[in-house]
Amino acid sequence: MIHSTAKVGKNVIIGEHVVIEKDVVIGNDVAIGHHVVIKEGTIIGDGVSVADFTLLGKFPFTNNNMARKPSKNLSPLFIYNDVKIGSHNVIYRGVTLSEGVLTGDLASIRENVTAGKNTIIGRNAMVENNTQIGENVTIQTGSYVTADMVIEDDVFIGPCFSSSNDKYMGKGNEQLKGPVLKKGSKIGNNASLLPDVVIGEKAIVGAGAVVTKDVEEKITVVGSPARPMTKD
Repeated sequence: MIHSTAKVGKNVIIGEHVVIEKDVVIGNDVAIGHHVVIKEGTIIGDGVSVADFTLLGKFPFTNNNMARKPSKNLSPLFIYNDVKIGSHNVIYRGVTLSEGVLTGDLASIRENVTAGKNTIIGRNAMVENNTQIGENVTIQTGSYVTADMVIEDDVFIGPCFSSSNDKYMGKGNEQLKGPVLKKGSKIGNNASLLPDVVIGEKAIVGAGAVVTKDVEEKITVVGSPARPMTKD
């Protein structure tokens, strides 16, 4: 079903059982798989591909127990040229995916997230709301990127990474602050970052490390709690 107010460009391939809601804009040379739902106002550039069973432009919802309610005034989902979106993705309204971004199957991206050019968000990765991701970033399989996080350009995040933004675990009376990953830093698989820590430029966090405080630029930390690696 394609709403009468949707605008669809040239050479667009649309699979079976696709729903395209009102005021959606789709560019040229786009491929949309089967059972895809594109919500109201979503904007898709040229050369984009969307795999089967994906939901684009989802509105967030809430309940009485949520300490911070999502905004009701979100901008449309904006997908730039040549983005590749995997199967069973859920990508919310208020997200911007810049040119050349790739998202793996089962990825979830919440509202008010920006992903820079040529960034990869891997299979089954979760990116929470109000997070800024730079260019040429790699977030690998099964990683959890918390809300209110900043990831600068050229950062590498290994599989099953975990981050947090709430020192008081749900009391709701403190500002949420996710980690900051500076340009070119690298995070090993299964590493965990506590709220508000800063990983310096080109620093390395070893696999399985638990980072409880800031890491200086160009050093390597390992262990739990993470400490600078010493030479034997």
